[in-house]
Amino acid sequence: MIKTLDTVWENCLQIIQKHVNQQSFRTWFAPIRPVRLEHNVLTIQVPSQFFYEWLEEHYVGLLGKTIRQELGPGARLEYQIVVDRSSGDGDDKPYTIKMPTSSNAAVPQAMKESANNAAPIKNPFIIPGIKNINIESQLNLKYTFDNFVEGECNQLARSAGIAVANRPGGTSFNPLVLYGGVGLGKTHLAHAIGNHVKDTWRDKTVLCVSSEKFTNQFIDAVKDGSITEFMNFYRLIDVLIVDDIQFFANKDRTQDIFFHTFNHLHQAGKQIILTCDRPPKDLEGMEERLLSRFKWGLTADLHVPDYETRIAILEKKLYGEGIEISREIVDYLAYHINTNVRELEGALISLMAQSSLSRKEIDLQLAKQIVKTFINNISNEISVDFIQKVVSEYFEIPIEMLKGKTRKRQVVQARQISMYFAKKFTENSLKVIGKHFGGRDHSTVIHACQAVLNLMETDKHFQEDVLELQKQIKMSL
Repeated sequence: MIKTLDTVWENCLQIIQKHVNQQSFRTWFAPIRPVRLEHNVLTIQVPSQFFYEWLEEHYVGLLGKTIRQELGPGARLEYQIVVDRSSGDGDDKPYTIKMPTSSNAAVPQAMKESANNAAPIKNPFIIPGIKNINIESQLNLKYTFDNFVEGECNQLARSAGIAVANRPGGTSFNPLVLYGGVGLGKTHLAHAIGNHVKDTWRDKTVLCVSSEKFTNQFIDAVKDGSITEFMNFYRLIDVLIVDDIQFFANKDRTQDIFFHTFNHLHQAGKQIILTCDRPPKDLEGMEERLLSRFKWGLTADLHVPDYETRIAILEKKLYGEGIEISREIVDYLAYHINTNVRELEGALISLMAQSSLSRKEIDLQLAKQIVKTFINNISNEISVDFIQKVVSEYFEIPIEMLKGKTRKRQVVQARQISMYFAKKFTENSLKVIGKHFGGRDHSTVIHACQAVLNLMETDKHFQEDVLELQKQIKMSL
């Protein structure tokens, strides 16, 4: 049966849809148009150069495997890119880039795991106890210290990570347990440590494995009667990174084998790095002897980044992509998406994609449309961080000075106004407000609010400043 162009592409989309989330599918695959199928070469049309580069960087493996699955091992993919040539002759004209899909192109993790549920790590022992093949680290090479933005939310974790990366197994941070909510950078930091060790210590074997993969491999070893080989393999590792250890809960035999693996590595001076969504003391369904070992080293948390850190994350991402957008738009994204780094970066990516698809400049209106797709209702609650930003910009004073100890008159008044608005517009307690201003106590906040009210009654210019700032803050809603 001869396959038509539309049938082939429809089948490809059905395969792709199983391996990406709905939002990614709508953003990156739904706009693609199939244009030609000749001699086992499928040509697809994408809306822009940016679109092509994003597919190449993030989905080339998935596209390549999908095309070969549908058309056979020799199938190839080519792109036709639409370029805006509206400078005079009117229509957009496409040009074609030929891109052979190599059989060894990187395949996304989701697709690897869908085949036989896991891609088992090969047993490196030909002669037991001798290291004689190269073990793939399973690290994401994009996760480095250079593109990990440091802030108060992750300062301890990052500093400990750098110490471990420079002296794996040689610090008191063994194990290093990184914990925090979804999308806060635990995995990024763990991979950054592994990548640094690989680059610095060429003789060390690094392996990153999810707790689910470890469990599945152990189950396979039990079935195959190869538990000894399984244990020997993991005892070979110099730096072992285990992601999401909370999923070991209530898996008694897996916990037992990991307990013995942990003991062997630790006693041999090997480095262990664990990530988790909560501190070890809060883990349920875990053996006490295993929990006690998690507490031997350092437990460091990563929490939601503050406003300034969110801005730094966006600016670093933009710099890496070679894209410039106005600070107003960066501020808007950072203010409204305050849950985790993943959503923040996702919003920026969607904004760039939407701009590319619609061929519109990235402006505040487009940013507002994108933000609405990430959060159902933009909160009307004003944050202390945002108030500090507005006040500092109005008086041209760095935010750090508002939080600092300087007693200069202009800074003191700006600080007091910020505290006044924080009490007026937020639900935070006086104690929490004080913490936002360098750890001041609640009595300082009360004094600041009263000072602002008193000065508004006697100083007309001061009153005008306060009212103008109030209008700017309300306009942000």
